[in-house]
Amino acid sequence: MSDLILEVKGLKVSFATKAGSVNAIRGVDLELPRGKTLAIVGESGSGKSVTAKAIMGILSSNGAIDSGEILFTPKGEGTLSLEKLSKKQFRKTVNGTLISMVFQDPMTSLDPTMSIGKQIIEGILAHQKVSRAEANRQAVELLRLVEIAEPEKRMKNYPHQLSGGMRQRVVIAIAISNSPQLLICDEPTTALDVTIQAKILDIIRSIQESMGISTIYITHDLGVVANVADFVAVMYAGKIVEKGTADEVFYDPRHPYTWGLLSAMPSIDVKEEELYTIPGSPPSLIGEVIGDAFAPRNAYSLNIDSRIEPPMFKVSQTHSAATWLLHESAPKIGPPKALAERLEIMRRRNG
Repeated sequence: MSDLILEVKGLKVSFATKAGSVNAIRGVDLELPRGKTLAIVGESGSGKSVTAKAIMGILSSNGAIDSGEILFTPKGEGTLSLEKLSKKQFRKTVNGTLISMVFQDPMTSLDPTMSIGKQIIEGILAHQKVSRAEANRQAVELLRLVEIAEPEKRMKNYPHQLSGGMRQRVVIAIAISNSPQLLICDEPTTALDVTIQAKILDIIRSIQESMGISTIYITHDLGVVANVADFVAVMYAGKIVEKGTADEVFYDPRHPYTWGLLSAMPSIDVKEEELYTIPGSPPSLIGEVIGDAFAPRNAYSLNIDSRIEPPMFKVSQTHSAATWLLHESAPKIGPPKALAERLEIMRRRNG
């Protein structure tokens, strides 16, 4: 992990609201090795998208980075402290060129009054010193790269004339038009049907390999994670509660919240009368959270959980989890029996 393209240290983000200050991110630490894929997973409201927006410098006007560092190291260049850049500096030097983002709903990313060709060309001309003819040629090639048939013809289409899957491909084409080194995908397949989801993921993976791009996926879909991620960070209530390689988090999860997420996944391997759901709701992040934020929903919580927030305990060199169950004095508790059986089947099937 010595060659990191992105390192987030102690990031804290809050939002000023009429009800009070919402501590949306409460000390996040992340690392992304160059050329690899990191998936950040968790329920809605856990802070996944806020983390991504902080990295992109697109927090809403009432949001602020209270502390921490976001260190980005482009290939062949010095390290940038992104948290210190103004929005103007982000637009000029980072957004679209070094870091790009693919959002969940392509209709909110595309201008309905402009042809898709013009929207791709506009981004190229904004960041590259090329002629309009060259920008047009690049736009056609980008549409071909994201596997849109008859790209010359589609250049003249407007967003409403394309299917959801094709619109998302156009958004990906715009995102990679200036050869970014980091691509952030925020729920890129949520609004699409299953077969199109798989195709979009294949396209992103193919582009990543051909262009050498590092990727962050923001998702609640663990099925997506299994197919694309090298590393996984599980997020809850504004903090990372478990992180490791995809194999470590999938086959040897240590945090009860991760157990809950994996247990809630439908499986064709195990006959279950009822799909598991994590009881309760995430806590309010207005004001300070005392102890382990997951404790009220955790069937395995200890007395200490209500009083002291657990640190990250190391499981291996790459795997760690923030749960007091990993303390040497804690009772030896493993995942629920049904999940343990499911994990064993997954291990055998996937070798």
